[in-house]
Amino acid sequence: MVEDGPTPPANRQLRGIWFLVLLGLASLMWSAQGTAVKFLEPHLGPISITFIPFYVSTALLIPLLIRQRMKDPNSARPTTKDWMSFAVAGIAGQVLAQLGMTWGVLKSQASNAAILNLLIPVISAVLASFMLGERLSRLRILCLFIGLGGVMLMSVKDLEQSELFNPTYLLGNGLILVGCFGSSFYNVFCKGLLNRFHEVEILIYSYVTASLASLPLLFYLEPNGFASLTQLDWKAWLAFAFLAIFMYTVSMLLFFYVLEHIPVTVASASLYLVPVFGVLIAAVFLGERMTPLAIGGAAVVLVSTVLIMRYDTAV
Repeated sequence: MVEDGPTPPANRQLRGIWFLVLLGLASLMWSAQGTAVKFLEPHLGPISITFIPFYVSTALLIPLLIRQRMKDPNSARPTTKDWMSFAVAGIAGQVLAQLGMTWGVLKSQASNAAILNLLIPVISAVLASFMLGERLSRLRILCLFIGLGGVMLMSVKDLEQSELFNPTYLLGNGLILVGCFGSSFYNVFCKGLLNRFHEVEILIYSYVTASLASLPLLFYLEPNGFASLTQLDWKAWLAFAFLAIFMYTVSMLLFFYVLEHIPVTVASASLYLVPVFGVLIAAVFLGERMTPLAIGGAAVVLVSTVLIMRYDTAV
């Protein structure tokens, strides 16, 4: 939630830097997802890769929930209506986001997914305007488009290889869009719940409902998913641990902490940092070469993110 009353300029600058650091760390963790998945692909199916680390993350969050409850025993207890809200967040948010992206990439191309993912900050801004009444100021719109332009520079290769309107990939592209919408919806919807619940509570309750909803799908589509864990080598186990601990747990806690203090539109602008870090990680761990366009695009994205965190009055 945004603090009441004006914030002194010096303090606002420090807050902006602090929030930018936290959002940057979250984006860094999200950007490494693709690399981690590559280590798991030889051993697990796509549904298992998506949801089994998610279940581990849910279990890891429970001690944090207990700690939060002990720290504030008078905090709100979820009612039936609250559980319905958490079910909406978990199913329409997390399950749609994960399944849409996983199945979409299988039926489409990775380059199509890379391009369509650029819509997440824009979709988030539009949803936040309608669902939360957040104002789309000229600065926010400008920074979103500057960031989008920077990522497009980085994605020239994906643009050249993409076939967004190829009838063969229409179903897959549609599923990817569903995944993008689910991700955006989850962030916006959970922002509204932060007025009543702590970020740890929102994560664990929505994760529980998402886990319960996805378990039947996992057992139906990949019944040997849990048994396949015995085939993981040490690199795959490290990738699995990264997804469970950092991807689904630490990164979301950081993002929700910042989301409690600033608008969704501002926080979502940082998502353009994900491909920036993705290119850097691919260069370091996979030996992929960084082109001058990629370096220039990364610089543009950083400028847009710093601008919105530095000059938006809600930060």
